[in-house]
Amino acid sequence: MKPLYLASGSPRRRELLTQIGVPFTAVGADIDETPLDHETPSAYVERLARGKAEAGRRALDVGMDGCVLGADTAVVLDGRILGKPLDQADSMTMLLSLSGREHEVLTAIAILDGQRCEFLVVRSLVRFRSITEQEAMAYWASGEPRDKAGSYGIQGLGAVFVAGLEGSYSAVVGLPLCETAELLGHFGIPCWQTLNAR
Repeated sequence: MKPLYLASGSPRRRELLTQIGVPFTAVGADIDETPLDHETPSAYVERLARGKAEAGRRALDVGMDGCVLGADTAVVLDGRILGKPLDQADSMTMLLSLSGREHEVLTAIAILDGQRCEFLVVRSLVRFRSITEQEAMAYWASGEPRDKAGSYGIQGLGAVFVAGLEGSYSAVVGLPLCETAELLGHFGIPCWQTLNAR
């Protein structure tokens, strides 16, 4: 079985991959995440997931074999990508624009092994309840929104804003587990390996 490398610095993606019993080694994959002119949100997350996987592959020592997994998540409102907030004002603008509305979360995953690359994009819909300005300010003060796309984390304190979810919860967190397991299977990497090792 080929070893798996996760091209991501996200602790959430590491936790999710560990959750389904897949051993991996994290590798660096710094790429430019600036959207291209006229790039659709779906094309954007796909490009970044593939770019991270390719950067992770380049980070491996020459002759190292294995599969590299890259992923990217974008929060999308009215066709516009909401990235990580620049500052408190940016976070407030994002949260209040999401307030009382439904938005898309797109997560792309890409796996490559040197011969081939497989990828997919998972779309989920998240509905927020109304958020007051005071709540948005208190949430910013918690520190949680600072490194989150769309300025919130569904797996953390931000869960109190989520009135509904249609699609994959794990994809909104950062890695769609059902689809990831399926793609890993195409490369001969099974889930639940840590259970079998006991």
